[in-house]
Amino acid sequence: MGSGRIVQLTPAERDRLLIASAAAVASGRRQRGLALNAPEATALVASAVIEAARDGARLAEAIEAGRRCLRADEVLAGVAEIVPEVQVEAVFDDGTRLAVVPRPFGAPAPAGPGAVERRSEGFRPLAERHVRVLNTAPVPISVTSHFHFFEVNPRLRFDRAAAFGMHLAVPAGDAVRFAPGEEREVGLVPIAGGRVVVGFAGLVDGPLDEPGALERALATARACGYLDSVAEP
Repeated sequence: MGSGRIVQLTPAERDRLLIASAAAVASGRRQRGLALNAPEATALVASAVIEAARDGARLAEAIEAGRRCLRADEVLAGVAEIVPEVQVEAVFDDGTRLAVVPRPFGAPAPAGPGAVERRSEGFRPLAERHVRVLNTAPVPISVTSHFHFFEVNPRLRFDRAAAFGMHLAVPAGDAVRFAPGEEREVGLVPIAGGRVVVGFAGLVDGPLDEPGALERALATARACGYLDSVAEP
């Protein structure tokens, strides 16, 4: 018998496969004329975004594909109200980005007493660290607010060690775009909470503050060709 190589999937890849499987089940139920519940409908929208990105769509186009995926009459009563938006990470030509699909099933916009409206204008977290970033790729690269900056696109050159455990100091859901050849300074803030990073580019997949975590992540990043403005030892 020939020997085969075991392919290790990252947590993010496993999540995308799970979404695809759930979406396939939901699609079959919709074809049978069943109104979809919240998990089924969410899986279909998320899968539509992921597949659009895989086909080469831009972020706005992928979001629109998600919004066109389902009609309000194809989901159970109340689903549109309890799922006001769908968020999913998808792999685009310029890297992994967070796509936010607002009102995916035709839910009405928030209005009236007690409505919660998202307003990011004027709010910007106070950066605790700044790094200079150079985009060496021939295409624009966008980085979203939540992304572990250490693990962003390998064609971005900056001090990776300085960005370990940090994310962009921008309002939640916003992004910073780096044009081809552009060099700019960005502010970073520490990742809060339990400080356990799983997914993204798979360079950490564990506690950020564990002894040796930075050194292991740097070694993995360099082995995978991630650019770093600091010379290798």
